Amino acid sequence: MLVAMGGGCDKSGQPEDPKRPEHAEAAGSCCGGSAAAKDPKKEPAGDRANDPGEEAACCHSADEPDEDSCCGSKGSVDWLLWGSLALVAAGIAGHFIGLGPKWWHTFSHGCYELMSKAWWGILIGIAAVGVLGQVPKEVVARLLGKGGSMGGIVRATLAGTLLDLCNHGILMVGMQLYRKGASLGQTIAFLVSSPWNSLSLTLILIGLIGLKWTLAFVGLSMLIGIISGRIADALVKAGRLPANSNEVELASDYRLRDGLGEAWAGIRPGDGNLGRIVRDGLSESKMILRWIFFGIAMAGAIRAFVPTEIFSQYFGPTLLGLLLTLLATTVIEVCSEGSSPVAADLLNRAGAPGNAFTFLMAGAATDYTEIMALRETTRSWKATFALPLITTPQVLVIAWLLNG
Repeated sequence: MLVAMGGGCDKSGQPEDPKRPEHAEAAGSCCGGSAAAKDPKKEPAGDRANDPGEEAACCHSADEPDEDSCCGSKGSVDWLLWGSLALVAAGIAGHFIGLGPKWWHTFSHGCYELMSKAWWGILIGIAAVGVLGQVPKEVVARLLGKGGSMGGIVRATLAGTLLDLCNHGILMVGMQLYRKGASLGQTIAFLVSSPWNSLSLTLILIGLIGLKWTLAFVGLSMLIGIISGRIADALVKAGRLPANSNEVELASDYRLRDGLGEAWAGIRPGDGNLGRIVRDGLSESKMILRWIFFGIAMAGAIRAFVPTEIFSQYFGPTLLGLLLTLLATTVIEVCSEGSSPVAADLLNRAGAPGNAFTFLMAGAATDYTEIMALRETTRSWKATFALPLITTPQVLVIAWLLNG
């Protein structure tokens, strides 16, 4: 898949030299870091040494083309991004115009409903990615703890649980953390524990299903995040899964205060920081945005052509109901704001707390938006499928116990 990511390779297919004039103003990409990294005056010192390695890990020579690489031919169009965005935009316009057949009305309403719930998370996620782009990798490594350690996994789990963003915003932040050196286990723990565990949605869930069930769901999701992260890091250590090539080794005399000073220099008002944060946020988020828009368009199509009654009749506290819930949450793109009311219905009306937990959790483990975003970021199908293969069995076992 050829993707226009704002540069990264020259015409010969080799990694571009940031010192060459024709590339000096190029926007950031997954090959060459952020635009800030091109400017030695603005770039955090901790990131400079990593740029050549990042390019080499992603860009290939002309003799070894990689159709999945971000180094597509110059001027190539990201048809998935712009095609999905066009469908979603047409659906939103159709919602207000109100013309067309019934299936188009359903599709349009679905796109509008999902975007009306997700837009703020997407914008905050883009901003967070832009800000993180100015933060030295050493700062992220120090705050998250050492990859492969229990402390690092717990910190990542707590960060995912406490960060008040919807699942789309969390996804963009999680991918940026991986690019900043978080281990695969930390990234998985962050993603699994976070999509619906924001403070605002937790409060909503308390009102819908009560304090007892809410605390149980939050605690169990954190447990799954910690276990999944530990398993993933153990598999990386054993050589079964690829390690993060962006991982940072901190010097023994490294001081967090110095790194925070560098980060503040890149995000404080003035010096063109705001414009650079916006540009970097949009550039680094393209690979995630394409799957978000694709997922919204797909969810609208499912609503238009697959009656929801087919699903709702079979969501009881049985093995079949549990498996059908897993199937539904896999194929239906539901933003975190929409997942809480659906989960409450599964608990209160269907009497299936395990199904409710599965609906909340399995979306994070099996959602194709998250899976493809991981593939784009890690460049490894093994690392990508580690997420559903490690987490889904845990979700189903706990859900079965809850139903019992």
